[in-house]
Amino acid sequence: MATRHQVRETVVSLLYAYDIGNEEIGKFEDTVLEEKKIRNKQKEFALELLNGVLENLEEIDSEIDKHLKEWNIKEIGHVERAILRLGTYELMDKKNDDAVVINEAIELSKTLCSDNVPKFVNGVLGSIQKDLKSKRSR
Repeated sequence: MATRHQVRETVVSLLYAYDIGNEEIGKFEDTVLEEKKIRNKQKEFALELLNGVLENLEEIDSEIDKHLKEWNIKEIGHVERAILRLGTYELMDKKNDDAVVINEAIELSKTLCSDNVPKFVNGVLGSIQKDLKSKRSR
């Protein structure tokens, strides 16, 4: 059975595929999940994450863009963008602990990206988390 980390890694790969032009990701998501042995509850979790990001993409991208200091969202790499989109969705969704969400994003960036990306991901998601927390407390 797949772990939640493996589920998130697979969702990042599906978001990456979507981002590079495969907008019909829904036609093969089941195949990808089955190949990774993501089934039952973990499959539900994966589909919830993937569909949640895709359904809220404009809002997620806007939120990320507000917290990028030197770039805009279109200027960062596809994998980095996929990780930030997933992390931002999870922070907005509030079903998982913020610290877990940010840590998972950092771990994914350590595995999938270059050396300086984990710090970047941590900074952006930390900033988003603080902003969302302050909005909720109003």
